[in-house]
Amino acid sequence: MIVKQLFTAPRRRALLLSATALLLAQAAQAQAQDAPEIPPIPAIVVPDFVGVEPAQQSFQDALGDKLAAIDGIRIAPARCDDQGALVPGLGMVLRDDTGITADLGDEGTYVIDEGGAGVANIGGAQFTVEEDGSGTINREGDDGEQITVEADGSGSYNSQRDQITLDGEGGGTWNSDRVGQVVIEADGSGIWSGPLGQIINEGDGSGSWNGEHIVINDGNGSGSVDGQDMAMEPLPPVPPAGKFPLLTKFRLPPAACGYLITLEDRILFDFDKDDLRSDAAETVDALAEAFISVSPGRLEIRGHTDAKGSDDYNLDLSQRRALTVETALKDRAVTSDMEAEGFGESQPVALNEVDGKDNPAGRQLNRRVEIFVPN
Repeated sequence: MIVKQLFTAPRRRALLLSATALLLAQAAQAQAQDAPEIPPIPAIVVPDFVGVEPAQQSFQDALGDKLAAIDGIRIAPARCDDQGALVPGLGMVLRDDTGITADLGDEGTYVIDEGGAGVANIGGAQFTVEEDGSGTINREGDDGEQITVEADGSGSYNSQRDQITLDGEGGGTWNSDRVGQVVIEADGSGIWSGPLGQIINEGDGSGSWNGEHIVINDGNGSGSVDGQDMAMEPLPPVPPAGKFPLLTKFRLPPAACGYLITLEDRILFDFDKDDLRSDAAETVDALAEAFISVSPGRLEIRGHTDAKGSDDYNLDLSQRRALTVETALKDRAVTSDMEAEGFGESQPVALNEVDGKDNPAGRQLNRRVEIFVPN
């Protein structure tokens, strides 16, 4: 059994319908023979399901992984327009030694530890992945699915039309409104109760069919059809059920159009100042070393403030701070083309007020210098 994880819901439905049609056609062919044979019990078909890759792809389109985690720095998704210009948004990624917590707005949310395990919510689906490859997928909507995968390949798949369980050792069950119920044991025995009636394979060559005909196979070269004795070959055992594929752990790949580095003002500047704090040198040194290693062609340095003070004052302060960061990087031998610009309070990433009341935590997030690194 081969399971690919990137097919769409219509493709999954088509796969199951095709499998069902093939099984029924094979059974009909068996009935048409002079001596009706017991139809084979169908293999349990695990439908192609949307695995962790789509969530990971979204993450890949949003993150950069070239910079080491630095306290006070956030790596945010760089959403760009058709011309490659940065589109400001509220998405945010917090990265530290334990992993990544990401709120990418419409892209979804992620909590991922340093080993690749984590939880992602994206596109109406929740993906939970463990380091051993086990996990769950829950998809909402008309074709909602719930998938549980264990590290040994056992698990379950539940949708509106199909319920599948696998024990990881060759056994499993399949309940479907099209196929009926299929039960397969690891010893090669099985039962199919469906549109053709009930079919039993004992796994030792014997079995029976109670449907259009009453067929009994004794497993020793003889049997009967509708009460008449006749010779018949022993039944082959039912092929074992397969296993669920393990889920891929999340990775931290590069961004599609670039990435956005956000430096909180507290690690660079004193209140209402535009010159670097004396203890900011270590942070700026680390940034410069990273840029020298990565060698980006262009950096856009963008200053931002909260909503305290006048618009003109905030715009001027943000411009001066952006220029300070540009100068500091150039002094540290960063050779990328740079452009520094201030935006004042016009592009907040958090609310300055909540229900008409001051929001200090939000204002702190808005006081920042961003460095956009386009691909």
